[in-house]
Amino acid sequence: MNGAFYISAIGLQTQQRALDVIAGNIANVNTPSFKRSEVRFSEVLAVRSDPDVPRADLYDAPISSGVRIDSLPMTDEAGTIEKTGQQMDIAIEGRGFLELMGPGGQTMLWRGGSLRIGEDGLLGAANGMALKAAITVPADATAVTIGGDGVVRAQTGAETAPTEIGQISLVRVDDAAALERLDGGLYRATDTARLTDAQPGDDGMGTLVQGGIERSNVEMTGEMVQMMLVQRAYGANAQVIQAADQLMGIANSLRK
Repeated sequence: MNGAFYISAIGLQTQQRALDVIAGNIANVNTPSFKRSEVRFSEVLAVRSDPDVPRADLYDAPISSGVRIDSLPMTDEAGTIEKTGQQMDIAIEGRGFLELMGPGGQTMLWRGGSLRIGEDGLLGAANGMALKAAITVPADATAVTIGGDGVVRAQTGAETAPTEIGQISLVRVDDAAALERLDGGLYRATDTARLTDAQPGDDGMGTLVQGGIERSNVEMTGEMVQMMLVQRAYGANAQVIQAADQLMGIANSLRK
């Protein structure tokens, strides 16, 4: 059997998966705090009956080569900060994640967005999850300010100066690939993730920006270039299948 059919079919499947990833990046170009994914290709040299013993007889192998996607890691480059002027918008300028308390008590990671004050007075995300720092805003607060260092202050009608009501910390993840992406701009650390707690502005940690939203780190020009490259690779694989089919047709004609 002509192995070119199988090799090119694997190439088509892989390029299609790459196109799906690029489409996901482009679709979320305007999603706040979205982190783009990258496609990493890896060559397949031979089919292995024993994973510890690579085959050297590539010529005789049913599928002697091909390509596959090893991983689809999420890139952790920060997006640009867009000033909204809204008091309850918050973003992280630099590395780090905010910690939220999930519905079951689990920790969720968040790159910021719109905050709100819950019915219990706790400061949290607009999705209803409170900040893990459990900061309670006084019921008579007229304004809430969040400093770049994470210190939260509230202005009440009875006081002339704002009062410190809590401290927001950040966590840093050493490897972004150890994060599981969830909907709503949330992330969950897997068992292999290594988290480091720190205050905003500490070494290697970003600072908080009140009144701003982090845009996605998708760069349209780069995505379009990648899409054209994938399209070319897809077309090349299709051409190989067509050429292999033509060769098979010639061989069959010779038998007649």
